[in-house]
Amino acid sequence: MARTTPHDHAPAEGRPLYRHVAAQLLGELRDGTVPPGERLPGERQLAEHFGVSRETVRQALEVLRREGLVATDRRGSHATLPGLPVQTPSAPAFPLGARTADPASADRSTVTWETPPPEHAEALGLAPHRPTLVHRYESAGADGRGRRTAVTSFSAVALSEVEELARYRDRADGAASAQLRRAYDWMRRAGLTLYHRDSITPLADAPSVRVRRRVHDQYARPLEITDLVVDAQQDALVYEFTLPAAG
Repeated sequence: MARTTPHDHAPAEGRPLYRHVAAQLLGELRDGTVPPGERLPGERQLAEHFGVSRETVRQALEVLRREGLVATDRRGSHATLPGLPVQTPSAPAFPLGARTADPASADRSTVTWETPPPEHAEALGLAPHRPTLVHRYESAGADGRGRRTAVTSFSAVALSEVEELARYRDRADGAASAQLRRAYDWMRRAGLTLYHRDSITPLADAPSVRVRRRVHDQYARPLEITDLVVDAQQDALVYEFTLPAAG
């Protein structure tokens, strides 16, 4: 959405400004700018987009709510126009580099509530010694080769926005199995757009590589950071990307 400067001048035709904004927003919802069921931008972003005050945006949203075209819950406002949401590719499985399920392989995932590694804390904007949800993953082939280990730390933003992740805090004892394979789907369902940045680095004096993934949302807020170590002699790293066709 383009950014303009708030002015709150009444439109020329004399109808209340909030109704003019409501009509403009409804037009954008109908043309698919925001798919049905998806979260709308925040009040501040809408105010900048339409060049009005946040109070005018609130009034416009109330008009659409009364007409049943927008619903609001604790996570924000959502378009409720009839029609199917735009289909998006399935999110990749969590954690980064997790194996495809194989009865012959040995996989283990656990979570703890602890102080993350210093590099993780810095990347997530956590204060020193502040605990968070830390996920550990281990995998190896039936013959013990091709070992993979991953450590993921989640940010305070991820835990506050994604209800499914927050539930793990009370059972993060490091003992019970924790299946977070759908973590990225949970984030998307919470209205977060995910941006991944992966870097691959050979480890000195070891036949292994480290893959570091950083994930942030549409507001540039960090969500998680993962360090995956893979036995490079025994395994290959394969990344698959799917983009929807244009139009």
